[in-house]
Amino acid sequence: MLEKARRREAILVLADSGIDAKAVALFMGCCVCTVHRWILRGTETDDLNDRPRSGRPAIYAEQIHLKVVAFYCQTQPLPGCGRWTLRWAAIHLKAHPEQSNAAPSKSTIHRILKNNRLKPHQSRYFLHITDPDFFPKMEHLVALYMNPPRYLFFFDECPGIQILKRLTPDLRTEEMKKRLEEFEYIRNGTMDVFAFLNHANGKVHAECYGDHKTVTFLEVFRRHVYKFPVTEQLHYVMDNLSSHCGYRFCQAVAELSSVRCPPEKEMNTQSKRVEWLRSDTKRIVIHFTPYHGSWLNLVEIWFGIMAGKVLGESFGSPEEFKTTFDAFVELWNCLLAHPFHWSYDGKGLHELAVKRFTKMLRASVQQMEMRILTKGLMLMTNLLNHYFLEVSEKSWEQLIETVSSQHETILAIIQHEDGLKRKKKAEQAMAAFTAMLNERFLQNDKVEGH
Repeated sequence: MLEKARRREAILVLADSGIDAKAVALFMGCCVCTVHRWILRGTETDDLNDRPRSGRPAIYAEQIHLKVVAFYCQTQPLPGCGRWTLRWAAIHLKAHPEQSNAAPSKSTIHRILKNNRLKPHQSRYFLHITDPDFFPKMEHLVALYMNPPRYLFFFDECPGIQILKRLTPDLRTEEMKKRLEEFEYIRNGTMDVFAFLNHANGKVHAECYGDHKTVTFLEVFRRHVYKFPVTEQLHYVMDNLSSHCGYRFCQAVAELSSVRCPPEKEMNTQSKRVEWLRSDTKRIVIHFTPYHGSWLNLVEIWFGIMAGKVLGESFGSPEEFKTTFDAFVELWNCLLAHPFHWSYDGKGLHELAVKRFTKMLRASVQQMEMRILTKGLMLMTNLLNHYFLEVSEKSWEQLIETVSSQHETILAIIQHEDGLKRKKKAEQAMAAFTAMLNERFLQNDKVEGH
């Protein structure tokens, strides 16, 4: 009701400013007759609330509505899991009316949720940021996309694509010609797709194989590099798969760049190999996405398009799939290819990361994996150290309050960890986070004191 009154006040303010009714309607997202109605009401009375209407009066008071919302959104039908449906919730509340002091019907629950714009039955996937160095890596990629080199390619693998053969051919309905697909299928193995997306024109170099071993990856990578002049520097964006940062890949990059590859004993850790691969002093430069940062790789967009155009079909053998896939790639490059322009600058993601981590600690810290908890603490430490001003004071205060309330629980989880290395790493992460928290807010207190 309060929101309605504010919208109506806004209509009157805009109208009093001399703005045309059509423009007011367009700005407020309503029809012109609504604007005229509230302008008329505003000249007659100051009451902008709904007038009494005919019909049966409301059965449940606002307090009951709030209890129903709390029940539907904050409880689970099964021990620690599950989601309510409208019918299930209505039957449950009828059997246990004491939980909300009411027994609303399915339609009543639906109306209450709709009036509050709540859709707890819906879900979607998300990638939680776990890389402690996520934001420096993201900034590097965003800068690369905003000022791309001449030859920039996005590479990734799509492994384990199931080749499915439907038991019966597809049919179509008589009226609307909708496709009828047989739900039962026969498995005919799997295929792996290797794809390079050209940033300049959106064209794709892609190949299919029955595996994604390191040898296969190196063969595909070499063939792609051979397509370009040896005098040109090539930039590749890819993820952190072991084959993408192993020593054999370093040897291949060195050979293709006509430079000496450092001895294996000097590149005995992944961090050293990644640093060498990222170096721009050679012909081929590798840019790695952060962990859980696949959305920063533009070839993932093409994989989504390919999945919608190809993967839903019926294939009797790997050869049939490969024929169809190759035809789609050729069609894409000849007719459909276009550049994908990057526009996201990462603003707001720092605060979102803090809010999500705070929410996890508050609601389900006991369910968090130790490695996720450790990486989350390391990420918060880096945000405090390098991106403090990117996050609002309110979000930092909520994080501090949550960590304080869950401090004993977090320490107990760490102490009960069986793996000595994981336990030590978690203890170090917690100590570093606490020290940075104290240092950062102690500095702020000193500044405010001056």
